[in-house]
Amino acid sequence: MDYVAQFRREVEAFEGAARVASREVGDDGVALVPSCPDWSVADLVFHLGAVHRYVIHVIGEGMTDRPNDNDFAFLSLPGDRAGWPDPRLAPNRGLLPAGLLDWFHEGASRLASLFAQHDPAERVWSWSDEQSVGFWRRMQAIEAAVHRWDIEHALGAAQPVDRQLAADAVSHTFEVMAPARRARQNAPAGQGERLRFRQSDGFGLWVVQMDPEGVLLNEGTGCCDVELTATASELMLFLWRRIPSDGLEVRGDAALLERYFKLVPPL
Repeated sequence: MDYVAQFRREVEAFEGAARVASREVGDDGVALVPSCPDWSVADLVFHLGAVHRYVIHVIGEGMTDRPNDNDFAFLSLPGDRAGWPDPRLAPNRGLLPAGLLDWFHEGASRLASLFAQHDPAERVWSWSDEQSVGFWRRMQAIEAAVHRWDIEHALGAAQPVDRQLAADAVSHTFEVMAPARRARQNAPAGQGERLRFRQSDGFGLWVVQMDPEGVLLNEGTGCCDVELTATASELMLFLWRRIPSDGLEVRGDAALLERYFKLVPPL
């Protein structure tokens, strides 16, 4: 998959929606983002822009060790930040300053260029077991798609995620995100629960077994306790806690879908 092209497409759509939001400010200020509790559109723009700058810092400096968490110089913030959202005061519902959107644009463009210039096999630090530029390409294409959906949803015009990227994001959820979440949150041990996720607009099929030692993908034997069938975009958005299972095709123990989120808590 061309993650660089996917990343460019998603951040361009995100920025376009953010600029629409900057012109559609209600009496209470800029819109809140229902799928990101306690954030406004301004907070979301700052968040994703900061993530981009962080990854630029890692790849641009060729870092193989974790960056200093107390040094925020990598953000390259302008001196005049009047009206910018303060992460400590979220949700920030003031106007979306043009400078914030320009800062976002610059960072997203720089990161896309870095992705294109560097070999995906190049070793750099990441929070995952996969220590490579390729990890960040995949992760940031997926994160951009999720947050593009978030901001469009806040404006009432959310478009589905590209089918190929969404299907890959489902795999990424079980291969990378679920183990990381369980490790960081000291989640309760699974008891062999088996969940099947079936793609209705393609041939994707994921069987997930929640074992005491971790998350097994497409391993083990036996019947599944619950099956969720939906489009790749819907499966991805469900697993990223953006949409409920209501309205999707569920067979078996529906309560197990909610238990999954206890076994795989958010980061």
